[in-house]
Amino acid sequence: MDNWTFGWTMIIVGMGGTMVTLGLFAILMGFLKKAFPFKEKNE
Repeated sequence: MDNWTFGWTMIIVGMGGTMVTLGLFAILMGFLKKAFPFKEKNE
């Protein structure tokens, strides 16, 4: 594998891993919002 092929492979895998991680965080935040809904205090 030459340097260009290795570089592009690292770019694609790195960006894909970042997008998957952000997607999992978004799903986790959605579950947490449903489990712990925000309640405003009425004074």
